[in-house]
Amino acid sequence: MEVSRDHFVTFLLRLADDHLILGHRLSEWCGHAPMLEEDLAMPNIALDLIGQARALYQYAAEVEGKGRSEDDLAYLRREREYLNCLMVERPNGDFAHTMLRQFYFAAFMHPFWEKASASTDETLAGIAAKAVKEVSYHVRHCGEWVIRLGDGTEESAARMKAAVEALAPYVDELFETDAVSEAVSKAGIAPAPASLRSSFDSTVQRVFAEAFLDMPETAWPQTGGRQGRHGEAMGYLLAELQHIQRTYPGAVW
Repeated sequence: MEVSRDHFVTFLLRLADDHLILGHRLSEWCGHAPMLEEDLAMPNIALDLIGQARALYQYAAEVEGKGRSEDDLAYLRREREYLNCLMVERPNGDFAHTMLRQFYFAAFMHPFWEKASASTDETLAGIAAKAVKEVSYHVRHCGEWVIRLGDGTEESAARMKAAVEALAPYVDELFETDAVSEAVSKAGIAPAPASLRSSFDSTVQRVFAEAFLDMPETAWPQTGGRQGRHGEAMGYLLAELQHIQRTYPGAVW
């Protein structure tokens, strides 16, 4: 089965936007991390994410065939044109919040990239083969911090539990299925998001057991990011992210 160009480009943009926006969020910690090792580790994870985003934007521009570049797609779209999930745009909060957000995303992307490495699309398979090695480190690094804080002091445990409560409404959106994800999945290009839930839950439950954390039930999951409906924080994020490109149009490195 072949997937339409519009569906394929939308799929690639969703994936690229997730990585760009989260990479930008994580980069905001540079120079502000609680210890020197994390001041190196967190920007390096951000660089992994932005590198993955760049490869996806390049491919999306090629498939789209409208003459747009990776920079156009990354920096010159309006807020409603970004298709990232809501979790990645959430403000950093404290260190516990940032680590848990990164852990959730990595726990989702690791099985995604594993399956996508066998994609029927050769280019995506190549991107996935590199990305899965990077994200396996993200899962381990952030998971260790979730455990360390959850099973740490009274203060650190309270902060991690607060992070769990704050981010719980944004987890289910990762696994949403629509016409785009169904078409891509049926074409063998990428796994259906819902098919990754058991692997994600297994990873989270293993880490949460060591961190003495429970995953709360969410009565009203937040959604809309995949359709371009974002929270207030997204506008401020894009104002900073796009500043240089909009101030100096067409500038290149």
